[in-house]
Amino acid sequence: MIKAFPGSSKNEVSGIRDGRLCVRVAAAPQDGKANDTLCAFLSKLLGCPKREVKIIKGEKSKLKTVSIPASYMETLKEIVLTVSR
Repeated sequence: MIKAFPGSSKNEVSGIRDGRLCVRVAAAPQDGKANDTLCAFLSKLLGCPKREVKIIKGEKSKLKTVSIPASYMETLKEIVLTVSR
């Protein structure tokens, strides 16, 4: 689960809030640009192909549910642990 903050100065993971990974994206929330940037950023962060990262819920909301391959879950857990310290 992701909480997205579009229109930021850069793409970055900014912490954990209300049990969601907070991600700032540099794209504006217009025409799906922020969603595309979010998926591209997450794929780069996890090291998986962009086509494997999909928003499955919340395309027009800041609160999003994202699908990633199970083989990258361990990497995501490490990121969450690092951010929550």
